[in-house]
Amino acid sequence: QAHLIESGGGSVQAGGSLKLSCAVAGYSFSGYCMGWFRQAPGKEREGIAAIKTDNTTTYKDSVKGRFTISTDNAKNTLYLQMSSLKPEDTAMYYCAARLPCPKGGVWPGPLYWGQGTQVTVSS
Repeated sequence: QAHLIESGGGSVQAGGSLKLSCAVAGYSFSGYCMGWFRQAPGKEREGIAAIKTDNTTTYKDSVKGRFTISTDNAKNTLYLQMSSLKPEDTAMYYCAARLPCPKGGVWPGPLYWGQGTQVTVSS
């Protein structure tokens, strides 16, 4: 059973930056993607960034060029560097493991979820 623990969320003004971390225990990065999802109030959870074991990345268009996903395999940690944040980025952000890699804009659900970390961007 994997355990994913996110950290790094918080409140920031528009244009600011935050870096989210996800510590992963009980699961090794292999064969599937790792990723980040988010869910804003009243909206469905959406996939925004994914990374393969060969470091190939996929991003939702709305975050492309502003967010960067990365991993530190030695630390079994997943990161999401977020820059140029906008109020519409306000959401609960979730780490995801054993994620079938997204294709053609389709983001399947992962097997493992973290508990989420809140990101609030004020204008």
